[in-house]
Amino acid sequence: MKNSICAICLLAILIVGCGKNEPPVNPDIKYGKNKFSTVVDGIEREYFVSVPKNYDGKTAVPVVFMLHGTGGDGEKFYNISGWKEVGDQENILTVFPSALSRCIIEEGETKTISKWNSLPAANFYYCAKVTPPDDVKFFKTIIDEITEKYKIDSKRIYFVGFSNGGQMCAKLSMEMGDKIAAIVESAAAFRMDTTFVPVRKMPVTFQLGNGDYGPGKEGPFIPLSNLSSMLSFPGPQPYATTQTYIKSFDLNPNYTISGDTDTVVIATYLPNEVNANYEYNFALIKDLAHLYPNGANHLLYGARINWAWLKNYTLP
Repeated sequence: MKNSICAICLLAILIVGCGKNEPPVNPDIKYGKNKFSTVVDGIEREYFVSVPKNYDGKTAVPVVFMLHGTGGDGEKFYNISGWKEVGDQENILTVFPSALSRCIIEEGETKTISKWNSLPAANFYYCAKVTPPDDVKFFKTIIDEITEKYKIDSKRIYFVGFSNGGQMCAKLSMEMGDKIAAIVESAAAFRMDTTFVPVRKMPVTFQLGNGDYGPGKEGPFIPLSNLSSMLSFPGPQPYATTQTYIKSFDLNPNYTISGDTDTVVIATYLPNEVNANYEYNFALIKDLAHLYPNGANHLLYGARINWAWLKNYTLP
């Protein structure tokens, strides 16, 4: 079942979608950008849905959630992530929720900024008297609402997150495995080496740039040939992230490395359970800083690459 992720990456770079200006499939459906609001625990929340041009309202389609990073919102990643374009090409419903702005303390600095509640294994805390939002409940509410609004394949719901959105996806990999088929975490995930009891052990890929030191930070680009030493050196990532998955998902700690040191190298961990249909991948991307690669800000088009891997999995 497994494909070479690197081969997928290279193929994805070469594939360019060629859309035509065709009339809508169903004139009663609003194609493209849709903004919705909902109320969760008495708080109004917003999310954006991109309806692909070939959606007909009759055939169940997959769904991909794209979670923005700190200080962002759903509309920003609707515009820049590249997922709405891949959604059009692949007939995927794409969803872009917005996090709430709350007072937080991060690296000793107090600020009010949009942030997903990715605690406990994160690098920030909420200020005193702030009630952390229940973002897991928010996502479950969105799934319920889009299930009523659209014809979706409930066994093919996927999440992708960037930075703090990647941290949130790591949390969801433990708490929403009954709803999500597979997850991609980009630029951030668990910050502490800990153990969880997941709802379901599920496929996860964590991708990180070899020049990613966090938002606004710079450092030398790490040779991709250093991947093995990175995985064994104690630190927040990739070590802590990988160790958390090894223990929580009962993975064999012996990994295999694939890919190309000129583009992407991937360490793949397989489950100890025979014939279990999941894996954990850590992908190190060359010449990438703290960005979600969209084909314009980096050679790789993250949404295409991520979809090529995600679509291999469905909920049991």
